[in-house]
Amino acid sequence: MDTPQHVPVLLEESLEFLAVHPGGVYTDATLGLAGHSAEIARRLGSEGKLIAFDRDPEAMSKAQARLTALAEELGGESGPGMPTVEYVSRPFSEVAQVIAPGTLDGLLADFGVSSLQFDEAHRGFSFRADGPLDMRMDPRSELTAEQVVNQADEEELANLIYEFGEERRSRRIARAIVRARPITTTADLARVVSAVAPPIKSERGRSPIHPATRTFQALRIRVNDELQEIQSLLKSAGSLLKPGGRLVLISFHSLEDRLVKDALRDGAKAGQYELLTKKPIVATEEESLRNPRSRSAKLRAAKKI
Repeated sequence: MDTPQHVPVLLEESLEFLAVHPGGVYTDATLGLAGHSAEIARRLGSEGKLIAFDRDPEAMSKAQARLTALAEELGGESGPGMPTVEYVSRPFSEVAQVIAPGTLDGLLADFGVSSLQFDEAHRGFSFRADGPLDMRMDPRSELTAEQVVNQADEEELANLIYEFGEERRSRRIARAIVRARPITTTADLARVVSAVAPPIKSERGRSPIHPATRTFQALRIRVNDELQEIQSLLKSAGSLLKPGGRLVLISFHSLEDRLVKDALRDGAKAGQYELLTKKPIVATEEESLRNPRSRSAKLRAAKKI
C-alpha cells in the first residue's frame, strides 16, 4: 500500500491506456518507488516481463524491495504469479541500448521527480527542508546544483532560469544569486530568491506558488539534463514497440509536455502512431485533493500502428 506521499500519479488512467495484458512485455522507464510498476506486475502474471529503468540507486533499491514483497504476495497457490522483472540502473534515454526493436507491448514514463527525491532533504531537490544544493537524480554523476549556482556567470544563470524555469524575473534572480555567493544549501538559495521575487500567483483557490519554485526547477533540469533525456526517449520509443503497442507519457510542466505533444503529433503524421489522447488527461478533482502533486500532471498516450 502506498503511503500518501508515495501515491503514483494518474495510476488508473495509466493502466487503462497501457492496456496491460497477461504475458506481455512492458517497460517502466521511470521506476521510482514502483507505484506504477507494482500494478503493472499484478496484471502481467508469471508469463509476463517487466523491464524497469531508474538511474537513482536509492530509488532502485527501495523499488526492488517493494516488488520482492509483491512477488511473495502474488506467488501463493491462488495468485497469478509474479512476472520476470529486469532491473536496469541506467537513465531512460538509454532504453534502445537495452531493449530490442519491436519487442514491447507497452512503455510508461512518468517524468516527475520521485517523492523519494523530493522528500529527503539530503538530496537537495526541495526548499521545503534545508539540505545541500545537490539535485542529482544519479548521485554518481558529477554536476551538482551547488556548482551551477556558484560557478555559472550571471548571464548564464539568467538564461537557464528563464529557459528551463520559464521565469520572467530571471535576470533579477540571477543578479541576487551572484551577489549572495557562495550559496550552499537549499534554504539559503530559497531565501535569496524570495528576497527579490514575490510569490507566484496560482490558480483560483490554490495557495500562491513559492517564488523559488521555477528557479529550483531550472537548476534541476540543468543538473540532470532532463529535457535531452526526454528527447532521447521519445526518439527511440516508437521503434521499441510492437504493432499495437502502447506509449504512455506523464509530464509535469509545459517544457516536458510540449516535447511529448510534438513528438506524438509528428509520429501520428508520419504514420507511426495513432493518438489515443486528443487532449492531455489530467487528474480528477478527487485525486488532486488526495495527492497535490498530481495537479500539474498531464498524460498523453499513443498506439503503434
